[in-house]
Amino acid sequence: MVDPLLIGGMLIAAFAGGVIGAAIGALPAFIFTGIMVIAGEAARVAGIVSLPEGAGLGTMGITGQVAFGAFFGPHIAFAGGAAASAYAAKQGYMESGFGGGWGYHDAKNILIAFGARTDVLVVGGLFGVLGYVVFYLSSTVAAPWDPIAMGVVLSALAHRLVFGYDAIGTARGDGLLDLSPFDRDEMYATDGTGGEPAERLAVEPWLPWFRSWGGVGLVGVAFGILGGFTFWATGSPYLAFGISAASLLFLNLGIEEDFGAFQLKIPVTHHITLPASTAPMASIGIGLAEADPAVVQAELLLLEAVVLGAIFGLLGALLGELAERIFYAHGDTHWDPPATSIVATTFLIALLAIVGVFPTAGWVPVPI
Repeated sequence: MVDPLLIGGMLIAAFAGGVIGAAIGALPAFIFTGIMVIAGEAARVAGIVSLPEGAGLGTMGITGQVAFGAFFGPHIAFAGGAAASAYAAKQGYMESGFGGGWGYHDAKNILIAFGARTDVLVVGGLFGVLGYVVFYLSSTVAAPWDPIAMGVVLSALAHRLVFGYDAIGTARGDGLLDLSPFDRDEMYATDGTGGEPAERLAVEPWLPWFRSWGGVGLVGVAFGILGGFTFWATGSPYLAFGISAASLLFLNLGIEEDFGAFQLKIPVTHHITLPASTAPMASIGIGLAEADPAVVQAELLLLEAVVLGAIFGLLGALLGELAERIFYAHGDTHWDPPATSIVATTFLIALLAIVGVFPTAGWVPVPI
């Protein structure tokens, strides 16, 4: 039965979380997600906290209520911060001190902290509410994917449509998947309004240093192996994700303001480690409450864990690259490739459970 007081409280908290995402910036908020996942999962693995039987994303203590909840849930804080950047660019605020010299369209700048700019913070709050609504509805019907990642994806689509941006953008190379105009430094003239530089790159890769299919694939395999290993060693399907997310602190600090020189070419890997840790969990058919190292290692061979991790890590990496080429490189705002990839990989894990290849989908919801 739906508790209206609980839902009302969560909506208020989600608004506050979206405000925080706009105030401190989308990427910094997500880095805090990773830090809090590490804290929550370390406490659980150490036995300091325990989970009730049937625990899911919304009942997981520090991990579920802080890292994935109203404070730092990516569907709330990160999505709210990304929407705030899209709105601020459209309003022309970036030209007055926010994010100058970014290089790409200003609406893509998710590093920006908007402090106390009231209207921008309200936009962040409203999109925080939207992210929670998507999460709640998806979880309620047990839609077969990560409801948090779906919240990030649908929020990105919504802020593009609401603020008048193209849903995908215009491909100026040889189709959506072609990033070669970036290698040739091809530019095109714009009208210089709405956050666009007067002259703009024909294609804007999400991570210019992390886009070759071979390199992305190799990183996917390596981090996937470690994601599978981390689950086998700790029983946590989220700890490797938390480490990946927290590592983006170095990415955040390593990008110079002029976007011209990259001091730290850190790869983004949370869309790799999450499915890589989840697939081994699904393969042995246990829930979050039962996932401790003794149970996992009694049911799962290390070799099986790292092989499944490698397969799903590779898949997550390649789907992330595909998503960036379709939804990010030609668009005007931040559309998150990792969240898009996570929706796809968790849907695959749920589908494999539905058809009987895996006994369960791990923590991924599955309709009964």
